[in-house]
Amino acid sequence: MRKAGILYKEEEAGILTQHDDGTFTFRYHDNWIADSSKPSISLTLPKKQQEYYSKYLFPFFYNMLPEGTNKQIVCKHMRIDSDDYFGLLMTTARTDSIGAIRVIKIEQQ
Repeated sequence: MRKAGILYKEEEAGILTQHDDGTFTFRYHDNWIADSSKPSISLTLPKKQQEYYSKYLFPFFYNMLPEGTNKQIVCKHMRIDSDDYFGLLMTTARTDSIGAIRVIKIEQQ
């Protein structure tokens, strides 16, 4: 299982998890949901208590990935399998993302 904190304008809004079977979940933190001034991170992921589930990386996050030559260069330099979308997301969206969302790897103990 791999996890990443999803930051909105440098505040952690929730957790994205890739489970061992390859499925994904996203859950907002309770304090993010309780604060009416905090927005949803995406129109496709509105704020709610229940976690979101997907067999594939959610389209919102998939669309943050580099494509073409940029993807090839990142995969080669960072030694990431080109089909490891979650690994690629955690590597590229940590610092190099357009917009308010960043993705920070959570180290497992």
